[in-house]
Amino acid sequence: MPKISLIIPVYNVQNLLSRTLQSCTNQTFKDIEIIIIDDKSEDESLNVALEFAKKDQRIKIFKNDKNLGTFASRNLGVLRSSADFVMFLDADDFLPLRACEIAICSMKPELDLLCFDAFVHRVKTKQFYRFKKDEIFTQEQFLEFLIKQRHFCWSVWAKVFKKDLILKIFEKIDIFEKLCYGEDVLFCYLYFMFCKKIAIFKECLYHYEFNENGRYENKDKEILWQNYQDKKRSLEILKSIKNDFWEFNKKFFLILEKEIKSLEGRL
Repeated sequence: MPKISLIIPVYNVQNLLSRTLQSCTNQTFKDIEIIIIDDKSEDESLNVALEFAKKDQRIKIFKNDKNLGTFASRNLGVLRSSADFVMFLDADDFLPLRACEIAICSMKPELDLLCFDAFVHRVKTKQFYRFKKDEIFTQEQFLEFLIKQRHFCWSVWAKVFKKDLILKIFEKIDIFEKLCYGEDVLFCYLYFMFCKKIAIFKECLYHYEFNENGRYENKDKEILWQNYQDKKRSLEILKSIKNDFWEFNKKFFLILEKEIKSLEGRL
């Protein structure tokens, strides 16, 4: 059984997918599986993935019968995974060659989540979170840490999750909720509910590719509208979840509401 499952939802990324998959197959730590969920791509993405799968048996490809969105596709990837640890990768991003090696060496039995820094490629390459030092937090300490961050640690990338805890969050939500925006926040919030110890690391374990036509940078009105609707829906679901994060929720929901209001102003 592989030690780490790399889960990649794929939709119309034919020009960047080869680099993404190359970064996975070339990992120095070899005991991995690469799970691709094709979400009814309309370009050559699936064929690119199939060509890689011919050369590497660790690649497993699953095809959605209809377009389900990023959230549901990732969740299906988890259900089809066989490793104890899960890492998510967007199909237009890529991993440093030692990412899985560093991840598996950093995971300790008492830790429920590992959060690493990431490189963001825009005009210049910069570190995204800029963690000042490696630290281990309790759940309460981590929530306090999150609120103080300039960039929230809400992306599912640059993290190592435990599959057994992910399956617990699936009991709390509809895993087929169709979301392409705001889904990271929903997923991570639910996952944090089940964490007792969380570690952050200064080391960068991910390359995020800024893409003007990507989901978050796109200025197309139709895409902005979908972004707005999905984030509103994510917030509705978050507010319906019962937990003891009272103080955190007040501050956190206010931040999300401001973000949604800002999106509304761009429509």
